[in-house]
Amino acid sequence: MSTVPEQEGRASDELVRSLLNAGSLTPDWAESFHAVPRSWFLPDRYWSHDMTTGRNVAVSREEDPEEWARQAFADVPIVTQWDDGRHSGTEPGTVPTSSASMPSVVASMLRDLGVHSGMRVLEIGTGTGWNAGLLTHRLGSENVVSLEIDAAVTVRARTALTRAGLHPTVVCADGALGYPDAAPYNRVIATAGVRTIPRAWLEQSDSGGLILAPFGTHYSNEDALVNLTVGNDGSASGPFLRPVEFMKLRAQRLDWDRFKDHVTLPYPGNAARSSTHLRLADLGDRWSAQRFAVGLAVPHVAHVVNRAPAGDGSSVWLFSTTERAWACAEFPDDGEPVVYQDGPRRLWDEVERALGWWADQQRPPLDCFGLSVSSEGELRPWLADRSNPVPSFA
Repeated sequence: MSTVPEQEGRASDELVRSLLNAGSLTPDWAESFHAVPRSWFLPDRYWSHDMTTGRNVAVSREEDPEEWARQAFADVPIVTQWDDGRHSGTEPGTVPTSSASMPSVVASMLRDLGVHSGMRVLEIGTGTGWNAGLLTHRLGSENVVSLEIDAAVTVRARTALTRAGLHPTVVCADGALGYPDAAPYNRVIATAGVRTIPRAWLEQSDSGGLILAPFGTHYSNEDALVNLTVGNDGSASGPFLRPVEFMKLRAQRLDWDRFKDHVTLPYPGNAARSSTHLRLADLGDRWSAQRFAVGLAVPHVAHVVNRAPAGDGSSVWLFSTTERAWACAEFPDDGEPVVYQDGPRRLWDEVERALGWWADQQRPPLDCFGLSVSSEGELRPWLADRSNPVPSFA
């Protein structure tokens, strides 16, 4: 295995200390984080993402090697591919499609995975290869399989892993299908957000194994890390741990173009008009508990908030992903909100009822919820206990 150069070693030591002090990294993973730095897996040009502003800034190893190294060892997410590889140039692309996650997120997910010597792990989403490298250093090449759907990303990850002296099985394949050739696995870890739990992950897991995945609904782009324990009957169940946000599994991305014919023009057409007691703030913002709860209780719905310039108000759009139904709630800066709804579902009414239910439950935080998955892949979210399912307001 490759040796970490002295300068990188000092930067790696500082990062490991900070992650240990924050509790993200546990001592059993410290040696792997020392031995396998993220910098080994980054391209010469990447985009550092600022979590506060949302800006992505290009960083070039050739043009500014000190900044390249500083960001490589910083606790920030780094975008390594845009638009499934169609993007070129130094400006950010439209949609980030491959990345190196924040070291604190990587460390905390590996902590939650609960691996022990001899365990076999299936990773969904190789990306740069860093996570696979850490797993390989800890468990050995023969115990790690990593799947990546993008051929170019797969090649880069394999190259980086080989250069580091690490040799897990890296396969260019759809992660939703798993990898039966090396099953069963004691652990499955997904580094891509999902909207369903693929049956293949259940079928290829040992009884008592864990599936750790960023799960969410199409209601928003955010995910929550769910930790599922696989039962003897092939089903799985477990709690949501905390909010996260990952690039989505390609087959489970939301295509917003599917809604382009939902609304008959001119707007609002024949849509039913009503009022609402809700205010825009009641819907919650990014990673809020009520937004997550609504996504669980109002299935097959996507929503987007359009915040207009000062003086023009804002609007909340809801679209059904299974039928031609939509709603729009207009919130003027002054005056009462107006709601328009059309189609076989009254989506705004469903959201109102879901928020009312969440309030009646004493506004539980995200980590009070959990998820059960049948052996057939049917999802059932619950609150506090598997015997207390989240109601559906659809």
